[in-house]
Amino acid sequence: MVWLNNTSTMNTKLLLPGIKHILVIASGKGGVGKTTVTVNLALALQRSGASVGIFDADIYGPNVPRMLGVRRYKESEAFVPVLRRVHAPAYIQPLTRFGLKVMSVGLLVAEQQVINPPASAAGQLVVQTLKDVVWGELDYLLVDLPPSAGQPQEDLLRLVQLSGAVIVTTPQDLSLLDAGRSLQLFRDAGVPILGVVENMSYFVCPGCGERHEIFQRSQQWRPPALADVPVIGRVPLLPEISQGINRADPLMHQQPENVQGEAFMAITAVLREQLSINSG
Repeated sequence: MVWLNNTSTMNTKLLLPGIKHILVIASGKGGVGKTTVTVNLALALQRSGASVGIFDADIYGPNVPRMLGVRRYKESEAFVPVLRRVHAPAYIQPLTRFGLKVMSVGLLVAEQQVINPPASAAGQLVVQTLKDVVWGELDYLLVDLPPSAGQPQEDLLRLVQLSGAVIVTTPQDLSLLDAGRSLQLFRDAGVPILGVVENMSYFVCPGCGERHEIFQRSQQWRPPALADVPVIGRVPLLPEISQGINRADPLMHQQPENVQGEAFMAITAVLREQLSINSG
């Protein structure tokens, strides 16, 4: 791979024309189902009548295309961020899948291909690609972040106007601790924290319907960063959601009215209300 620096600068935060709200979905920790939440939340927002897009900002392990049934096998010979004028018009057409507009580095390189840009280029690549996509009119653009701090989060926070952040976690103490660290990053940048989504929150027995807590949790403990942040939804652990991933047909498209679908629709209602209040 060859990497070129884009020497253009942005004096003010980037506002994408036609997009009402840009939301980042973050975790601070891998393995909590952040991308699964992103995809199903996007479909839930769409089901509520909104126009929605997904931007996969994880350049090291982009999973959004696979979850949506899109696979690329041909490797890219080179991937070069192009030097462009600050006000150059967008030109990349996003993929449309299940009615969602989607862009990901996983649409540009092979599924098994590894790209390894220097840290100084990672944020630049993400922000420039975000800017160069022809998104059109969207109510919500969900940005699926990699499970880490540093880039590309730093450049996104510095250069893009964000409407809010949603933090995804599981009930475990360590996951909550990492979620708190991720949340603090956005809070320090002045991004509104819309709430926490607790994924794999509990298990419902398919035979008896009884609810079980799979992960041991400390009911009285939350890291200081999460102390005043509301839990806006608890998504149960059921086989349907992983089956949807394996079929590349997400739960909110295939079975939107099961208990997990109800959880995502409830989260959607809270987010829309929060954003309406913030905008007002």
